[in-house]
Amino acid sequence: MRGLSVRLLLFNVLLVFLPAAGFFYLDVYEKELLEAQERAMVQQGRLAAAALSAAVGANGGPAAIDRTAAVRLLARLQGRTEMRLRVVNPDGSLLADSARLVPPRPPAPPSVSRYEDRPVLRLARDSWLYRFGAWLYRIPGRFLDAFGPPVPSSGGETFYVAGGPLLGPEVKAALAGRYGATVRPTRGGPRSLTLYSALPVRSSPPEGQIVGAVLVSQSTFRILRALYDVRLDVFKVVLLSMIVAAILSLLVSTTIARPLKALRNEANDLLDRRGRLKGRFRGSGRLDEIGDLARALEQLTGRLEGHLRFIETFASDVSHEIKNPLAAVRTATEMLAEVDDPADRARFLGIAQREVARMEQLLSAMREITEIDARLEAETTADVDLGDLLARIVEGFRLRAPEGLAIGLRLPLTTVLVAASRERLTQVFENLLDNAASLAPPGTEIRIDLDEILPFAAIVTISDRGPGIPDEHLHRIFDRFFSWRPNDQAATASRARHTGLGLSIVKAIVEGYGGTVSARNRPGGGATFEVRLLAVP
Repeated sequence: MRGLSVRLLLFNVLLVFLPAAGFFYLDVYEKELLEAQERAMVQQGRLAAAALSAAVGANGGPAAIDRTAAVRLLARLQGRTEMRLRVVNPDGSLLADSARLVPPRPPAPPSVSRYEDRPVLRLARDSWLYRFGAWLYRIPGRFLDAFGPPVPSSGGETFYVAGGPLLGPEVKAALAGRYGATVRPTRGGPRSLTLYSALPVRSSPPEGQIVGAVLVSQSTFRILRALYDVRLDVFKVVLLSMIVAAILSLLVSTTIARPLKALRNEANDLLDRRGRLKGRFRGSGRLDEIGDLARALEQLTGRLEGHLRFIETFASDVSHEIKNPLAAVRTATEMLAEVDDPADRARFLGIAQREVARMEQLLSAMREITEIDARLEAETTADVDLGDLLARIVEGFRLRAPEGLAIGLRLPLTTVLVAASRERLTQVFENLLDNAASLAPPGTEIRIDLDEILPFAAIVTISDRGPGIPDEHLHRIFDRFFSWRPNDQAATASRARHTGLGLSIVKAIVEGYGGTVSARNRPGGGATFEVRLLAVP
């Protein structure tokens, strides 16, 4: 059962990793955030460029950006933006810089998450959860990109040197009248970048000459920190889900594997070294499929035990039943050799012939019951009209019934069909009629009643007014070779014609078709045999 437990665990863990696969698609989220940041930077730059353009050439002034106006414009921001704005002359020289005029608003402390007040970066550096996640992610070799926390800028830019011209590709594009943008690593933050957007500043119409550019820059630290928060939260959910999946898998596998292992051990203990059954499955009170399996195995071993008991006892029963007629034959033949009187010789010869005939009858009945047990389920069946079958049986039985014995038949108004072999059902009801006729006294009636009781049960009862069945024999009436007759002359004369297998054959056939047969004493005297079969709907 270890394989089943492992498969359950792997299945549950796989279900956990399927949603966790979205962890690797956070790049799409990052790209959208970067695009949003760039749009905000462009909008800020456009506003600044528009304000500067309105001041260029106003009131007949020169077609150039006034340094004082540029400084005043950037000073109005009062640190209300995290972006850095710079105004550049056409030669690349710096006119105004918001970072030099008013210190930018410091970013939120890295120890505070945007989701809740918790130390994100401190967790990343010091907690066991971060170290465990880092170890896991080093396996595919992408730990630094996924789990490494963003480091805020500690020294600004590396591309534009203080005092030098600002002639990067994006600024040149803006001075040429186009929009320029680029991305550069932030100094001191290897996983943090800085976005640059440059927009041209034009003089007032109608000239519309390019008189400079506005350079907007901003670090991606906040975006990367937000992504780091999401990654860490996803990892926590995945880790917790894996733990829960493992626990649930162990519980489920225990409730499945342990009962199956118990069934396996029980199956191994059922047989001895010779392959004989030593017991049966104990069944189970569980209400799930394993409980159904245990109960089915219990029924299976019970039926198998009964069949094996039938096989084991059949030989001893046969030898016991044949022993008496064989002894009678041997005694009669020995006496034939010793007597000379013709009358005695004829009497002993008649005894031998009757006992031989009885053995033939026994062997024929035993062969028949063996064939029923082995081949009944393989025989072809059809829908049999029970009413028509009983009417034909009664019609034929009346021709050979003892004088003075009446046969009464009651049939329902509707047709009652059963799936069976017509010949086998004929054998069942003829055996029951023969048994009733052998016990019913002259001048009485044997009653046959056919009823259909929903859902789909056909019931045939055969009742006589004979001596009935002693209570101590009711449980043995269908046993093989069991035959009871009242101790009178008529019964003694008929005892030789009965082998004790007729009712046993009836039981074998009826139960082979999924039905039942029972016997009870009739009120007022006599016995009633009830055959219950499955009716065709």
